[in-house]
Amino acid sequence: MNEVLEFLKKYHVFYLATVDGDQPHVRPFGVAEEYNGKLYTQTGKKKNVAKQLKANPKAEICCFGDGKWLRIECELIWDDSYETLHYLLDKNPNLRRMYDEKDGNCLGLRFENAKATFSSFTEPPKTIEF
Repeated sequence: MNEVLEFLKKYHVFYLATVDGDQPHVRPFGVAEEYNGKLYTQTGKKKNVAKQLKANPKAEICCFGDGKWLRIECELIWDDSYETLHYLLDKNPNLRRMYDEKDGNCLGLRFENAKATFSSFTEPPKTIEF
C-alpha cells in the first residue's frame, strides 16, 4: 500500500470514477493519506460523489505521471469518525477552509478490497492488493 500512496502523493492529482445508475462519473481528487494502516481520501457528504459511493461503494482511480500510470479497483467506504476526519484535515490544512471534522459534511473514504496495478509502455504491469 505504501507504494500506491507514494505514487498518488507524488503526482498530486488522481481521477476517481463512480457510477450513478448506468452512468459513470469521473472527477479529480488530491487527498491520499494512510491512517491506522488503511488508505484514505476525503470529500463532502453533500457532493454527488459521496451519494454515488453510498449507493454503490465500487470505484476506480487512475493516476498518471512520468510515463507510468496507476489504476486502483476498490470499494470506498464512508468513515465520518471524528478521529479520522481530524487526522485527514490536519494532514491537508488547505481543506480546513472548506471542511471541519464537526461540520456534519466532511467525509473520509477508506479504501477496501483494493487491487492496484502499476503500468507503463516499457515495463510489465505490477499488481498490489490491500
